[in-house]
Amino acid sequence: MSSIRGFGTGLTQAARLPRHFRRGITTAPTPTDVSEARQYCLNQLRHGDYEAYLVRHFLPGPAQDAYAALRTLNLELARLPETVSTPAIGRFRMQFWRDTVNRTFAGNPPREPISILLHSAVAALTARAGPGSENSLKFWLLRLISTREKHMENKPFATLAALEDYAEHTYATLMYMTLAAVPLRSMHMDHLASHIGKACGIVATLRGIPVLAAPSQPIHGPSGSGVGSTRPPALLLPLDAMAEAGLREEDVFRRGPHADGFQDAVFQVATRANDHLITTREMLKNLQSGKGPGHDYEHQGEPEHVYSTTALGDEDTRAVVQRGFAVLLEATAAGDYLRRLESVNFDPFKVRSNWKLPWVLWKAAKHHQV
Repeated sequence: MSSIRGFGTGLTQAARLPRHFRRGITTAPTPTDVSEARQYCLNQLRHGDYEAYLVRHFLPGPAQDAYAALRTLNLELARLPETVSTPAIGRFRMQFWRDTVNRTFAGNPPREPISILLHSAVAALTARAGPGSENSLKFWLLRLISTREKHMENKPFATLAALEDYAEHTYATLMYMTLAAVPLRSMHMDHLASHIGKACGIVATLRGIPVLAAPSQPIHGPSGSGVGSTRPPALLLPLDAMAEAGLREEDVFRRGPHADGFQDAVFQVATRANDHLITTREMLKNLQSGKGPGHDYEHQGEPEHVYSTTALGDEDTRAVVQRGFAVLLEATAAGDYLRRLESVNFDPFKVRSNWKLPWVLWKAAKHHQV
């Protein structure tokens, strides 16, 4: 599960990379290039999205590089509002990533770590599953970039339903990409991923409150001189939840968690995330016992979620869920955050990291329960 945290001083990505990654690529990436790209991505996740860093270890080996590249790119996209001085520059960077994805899937990745690792993962996926197996991965990735671009200005969500839609197009989409990288094509797994992704997107929004509501940081040029500042403070809690709790945005900027109605609004939003996790657990129990999920999938029938019965081969539902269970561990990380949030009376400013999370994930994976 990704979170908006750990922002730097506004340096461009190129300035943070090893020197040999800053040149345009002229030859195919070597095994050394791929190894160094992998280490770069893992280092970014270790410091910027620790939950994703941990979840990666439980995934099937062939999907781990794709997961690392995709989650690192998501982290890069989530940080963009903090590392650019104007929305126009942000849109330029989004187009850079869109072009980069197209080049990477065309077999001509720029000499950039995320692209190199993703190119290697896509080539391995094609070798395992055949030509065309990467198409859905590219579809979801471009949708992620477009959604991040749409929400780059950190405007509040009008409603809780709008926040859920954002989560579907970001965090659920990241999970669809992980399933595609396994590869595992299953309506039931997509259904589980949709609920988990919505919970993760809501949790990421709650995690971001202490960072985004804080005063903006200056951006420095190469010489060290100031060239502007990042965005003004923002609060992404849905407006309908804030109105119901009597919470005013400016009060949070001035008083932080002491603003009237703040914890009530957070509780309402966190409850919706928890509802999705409860639904996930009920569905998972049904599917693991050979039953149906218990309710219809809201995206059923959409082209990207239509799979032929032959796509699953001879595997039954229980076998499919067992084979893809590690992908569902995102739910465990989200649930862990929600429990810690509840323990501090729904004050995101007081939530601390959980050093037991690796063990919590291991236990969930061992018992196939999220």
